[in-house]
Order: sequence, then structure tokens, then C-alpha cells
Amino acid sequence: MLAERVDSREAFALALRDFQPDIVLSDSSLAEFNAPAALTVLRALRPGTPLLVVSGMIDERTAVESLRAGAEDYVVKHHLERLPASIDAALLVRERLKKLTPRQLEVLRLVVQGHTTREIARRLRLSAKTIETHRGEVMRRLEIHDVVGLVRYAIRVGLVAAEE
Repeated sequence: MLAERVDSREAFALALRDFQPDIVLSDSSLAEFNAPAALTVLRALRPGTPLLVVSGMIDERTAVESLRAGAEDYVVKHHLERLPASIDAALLVRERLKKLTPRQLEVLRLVVQGHTTREIARRLRLSAKTIETHRGEVMRRLEIHDVVGLVRYAIRVGLVAAEE
């Protein structure tokens, strides 16, 4: 298992581009670059990559903030035995994303952001029928049967933020 350790926004952005991690572990107690800051960069550069917060202390406020911002889980360093299960769960829920093409991911993001089929077609310079086909294939591959389910899944895996 390969890993890379960083402690600044710039190093993190570079690692996301070059190292392309499957999962990110972040310490919430770092003053310079904490979990909420890491989540902001992660969502911009590698949406869908899970972030687990690992911390030495239980700070309920920070834990809740991190989870609401899109962290997958919060593991206390005193209970690191939970970490493998948290990593496995985070990766498992995203496994279905591997079935999608880059175009289908793009259509999924636009659908869950609330764009109509016509708007998506115009934006991607495709026909509305092609967008409907892509959306149907996304739903089939993800085994989700309605747009509400797509939205929930996209938020769950970090493709879009809940605020969008």
C-alpha cells in the first residue's frame, strides 16, 4: 500500500494531482491545514475520493462539522482498530462509480445539481435524447431507480456537496 504524507494546502493539491489517492486520511487538529480545509481542496480536485478524519481527541463540534462538510467518517486515534473497516466501507460505497464513463459522471453531476435534460444537452453540446440515454445508463449501472436516489448517492460519495 502506497501512501504520501502532506501538511499544507499546496502539497495536498499536488499530491491529489500526481499521487491520485484512493482515500485520504486527515488529522482535524492541524492548525495550518485541517480536515475542513482538506475537504474543500479534495472536492475541487478529486470529487468522489473519500476523506476520513483521524484525530487524537473527541471534539464533537469538529467531528460534526467535518461530517457535514463531507468527511466519510471520524476515527479517534484511541480506536484505530476501526480504521480498516471505515476505509473498506468508504471504498465499497464508491465501487459502483468505476462502472461509469467520464461522460456519464459528468451527466450525473449535472443531473444532481438540478439541471434539466435540455440544459445538460445544451451545455455538453449533445442531443436531449443522448442525455436521456446517458442518464438511463447511469441509473442502470448504479442500480438506482430515481433522480432522488441519484442525488442521495452523489452527495454520499462526495460528487457534489449537499449545499449544491
